[in-house]
Amino acid sequence: QVQLVESGGGWVRPGGSLTISCAASGFEAGRYAIGWFRQAQGKEREGLICISGGASGTLKGRFAIDRDNTKNQLYLHLNGLSPEDTAVYYCATDLADRCDAPSYTGYAFWGQGTQVTVSS
Repeated sequence: QVQLVESGGGWVRPGGSLTISCAASGFEAGRYAIGWFRQAQGKEREGLICISGGASGTLKGRFAIDRDNTKNQLYLHLNGLSPEDTAVYYCATDLADRCDAPSYTGYAFWGQGTQVTVSS
């Protein structure tokens, strides 16, 4: 059974950084594209960054992903956080090797999310 579990969210001051985790089970996450999304209260789910299957890491603006395939985990690094980054953060996959889904609707498997709150 494909499962994804996010963890590591919490409270951080504006300007700070945070790393959250995505633990995969039931599939070999290193072989597949994994996307990170967030959803703020009252807003639609927003795609942040995606890593392709087989890639060790990727960088997009204030966000970066790396992997520890020995643990079947991925990490999302959030830098330079502001209150507007407050949201529930999700990892997701559709068991594809490429990051070609146009939106969250292209992903079938999701974690439960982890809350990130940025405030002073």
